Amino acid sequence: MTTPETDDVAGQPEEQPRERLKDRLKERLEQAGARAQARPEERLERAVRAAEQALIEFEIAVETFRVEVENFSRLHHQKLGPMYTRLDELEALIAEATAARTGDPEDRRKADEARAQVMPMPGVEELFHGWMDGDGLFPEAAAMLTEQQVRPPQRVRPSDEVRKLYRELARKAHPDLAQDEDERARRDEFISRVNAAYGRGDETLLRELAEEWAAGPVPPERQPSPSEELYARLEWLAQRKELLTAVAQELEESAIGSMLRMAPEDPDALLDEIAEQLIAQVAEREAELERLTAA
Repeated sequence: MTTPETDDVAGQPEEQPRERLKDRLKERLEQAGARAQARPEERLERAVRAAEQALIEFEIAVETFRVEVENFSRLHHQKLGPMYTRLDELEALIAEATAARTGDPEDRRKADEARAQVMPMPGVEELFHGWMDGDGLFPEAAAMLTEQQVRPPQRVRPSDEVRKLYRELARKAHPDLAQDEDERARRDEFISRVNAAYGRGDETLLRELAEEWAAGPVPPERQPSPSEELYARLEWLAQRKELLTAVAQELEESAIGSMLRMAPEDPDALLDEIAEQLIAQVAEREAELERLTAA
């Protein structure tokens, strides 16, 4: 027959495993909750890493194709450029010979257009890049081109109001009044703008600077959270990919890119084929010109 004491002792081995099981279950639940809280940022980080790697590979592919297009364009120009130039010259000579025979104004116009294709002349604006106004070259540009002395800038005499504004701003924003290095840097930058405005006698700008100083420094911007930074990074990566896609499409649709896609394995053979066609066209144009000039 058992006593109450023996019943309590006998029950202990059964209660202890249950308590340990509860503790382990509680611990696992807490760990799962912690992982659930961290999972959104972890997923974002993995997505950003994957997008970065994909963008790097895409950039390499686009840059490789760009170099191929550039190299092929150079070869195309070196090998076929003289033939194209000869064809343009022959087209102009044929058009001029035709206009000389017919005397037709339309033929003369076509001849002038063909000759312009052979000898394109840059416009005056291209030569001087904005160094001209409505009356011709700016005086400073004309002086430099003719090695004359450049006209000195006009002296500015600040008004009394400008001097008053300047003194007030200089007293308020002087760098020596700064309490720390950041404040000194802000005051140095501000005073440099004040000095520039005073040197030009710009009263309007000085008043704007006075209002800016009275408003005080711009408060620091709120720093984005880690999730916001990751989303911003993903958005930038997507925009960068769109830009590269447009570059790749432009390369593929260009004349040289289209030629490369026609013979990706042996572009040199394509150049040889085009050269043969151009040689035949040159021979045809030369024969036509000879017929026109001999008649």
